[in-house]
Amino acid sequence: MADTKREVERKYEGPLAGGDPALPDLTRVPGVSGVLDKGVADLDATYYDTADQRLAAASLTLRRRTGGDDAGWHLKLPVSEGVRDEIRAPLSDTVPPSLSALVRSRVREAALVPVVRLRSARDVRHLVDASGALLAEVSVDHVRAERLSGGTGVAEWTEIEVELADDGDPAFLDKVEKKLRKAGLTRSSSKSKLAKALADTDAETDADADSAQVEDAGRAGQKKSAGRKKSAGRKKPADTAPRTAGDHVLAYLRTQRDAIIELDPAVRRDLHDSVHSMRVATRRMRSAFRSYGKVLDRAVTDPIGEELKWLAGELGVGRDQEVLAERLTEALDGLPEALLTGPVRDRLHSWSQARGEGSRRHVIAVLDGSRYLGLLAALDATVDDPPLLKAAAGDPAKVITKAVRKDFAKVSALVDEALGLAPGADRDLAMHEARKKAKRTRYAAEAAVPALGGPAAGLVKSMKSLQSLLGDHQDGVMAREALRDLAGRAHEAGESAFTYGVLYGREERRAAEAEAALPGVWEPIRGGGGI
Repeated sequence: MADTKREVERKYEGPLAGGDPALPDLTRVPGVSGVLDKGVADLDATYYDTADQRLAAASLTLRRRTGGDDAGWHLKLPVSEGVRDEIRAPLSDTVPPSLSALVRSRVREAALVPVVRLRSARDVRHLVDASGALLAEVSVDHVRAERLSGGTGVAEWTEIEVELADDGDPAFLDKVEKKLRKAGLTRSSSKSKLAKALADTDAETDADADSAQVEDAGRAGQKKSAGRKKSAGRKKPADTAPRTAGDHVLAYLRTQRDAIIELDPAVRRDLHDSVHSMRVATRRMRSAFRSYGKVLDRAVTDPIGEELKWLAGELGVGRDQEVLAERLTEALDGLPEALLTGPVRDRLHSWSQARGEGSRRHVIAVLDGSRYLGLLAALDATVDDPPLLKAAAGDPAKVITKAVRKDFAKVSALVDEALGLAPGADRDLAMHEARKKAKRTRYAAEAAVPALGGPAAGLVKSMKSLQSLLGDHQDGVMAREALRDLAGRAHEAGESAFTYGVLYGREERRAAEAEAALPGVWEPIRGGGGI
């Protein structure tokens, strides 16, 4: 069983005192009432990665560690600068499935092998406040690194690590750092112990590396991996700014490909908004394939686009349910008590939970499937060896502008069609189709912003407003369908369906208001959005 700990820490190096960085008197740090000596812990950690260091390239670390009070398997996922989520699992001889699943989008079908062994003597001190509560843990780590694969040699160093207590104020670390800097210490030049170990024990270095950071070590491993043609979702550093239309489109596609891969573990962990964010990335990529069909050969990208549509649909099983449940719950909360009859809240909660739990299991099964891995491989191939057409070498201002205008024309036709229809199912469908095209135009304009600047950014904003209005209308259509279903279930159970009818009526009124507002939103955009 894995558990998660948010880790907020900083590492330091500096002038040596007797061969080690000097640790100043930390009792003078504001808020610190005592420094408790917790003794020395002997830690022995083996870090795992693929032969071409895909985890290291993505700043992920996976280790098996003994010693100390947290022996076990640890997977560290970057959150932001100096912040990582450490996911733990009990000691075992092999990588726990709960952790290997979280790195699957990176590892794919490659084996995880030991790459570095770190043995550390950790001298620990606790900084506590006047009540004895822990503020931060400071350790002086004497480290010996031994390369196990992908290089040779050993390295030794000493560093100081300051880790914030659980739920502590990150500003406290600034106070500690101020004291350490006065003592001559500076932030470590390496992002992690593993990064330093990989750099210091690698017998061969990548000729293109410009620092000893973990990403460079990861890229060096990729280049030395014999016979490998796919990038497995590694970020490709841009050597120069985009110049051609193809450069701009590929930069946008690369960003979406990276987002899908990076969001995989968040979706598996059921983090807030992760499913929605991954779904948006799939839609953006598919839209770019279609919008920029003069840049990329659609004979190649259309089949991949269909797979992206499949993935978005599978992810949407849970997301659509989540949006509906939130909308109905909010509407229910807004009703006076006099309009609440029967166990409406309980039925809505049960309906939402039953569908939500099933959808989560379904999404995990999709991410564990071979079809998903095949899609990731296809995305890598498309980004790394793109099927460029003649227009890809063209002037971005001309090629990209033409593509965006073409999408906008489709939105315009659909909105005008919707406005010409009477309220009802046909208008609902037309507004839904207009929403999908508005979304596609927005994504095309997003890709165009680096090339076209302000006009494209303005169109993104306009399409977002239009999409929001049409999206709320479509959500209302789906909400009314759900309310009919809930009312039918309630009736069969002998419960009052009155409240569902009240909510249905409010959704009808809300839809009418959206339809009435559409001309006012659309008219300022009609001329082409400035492109």
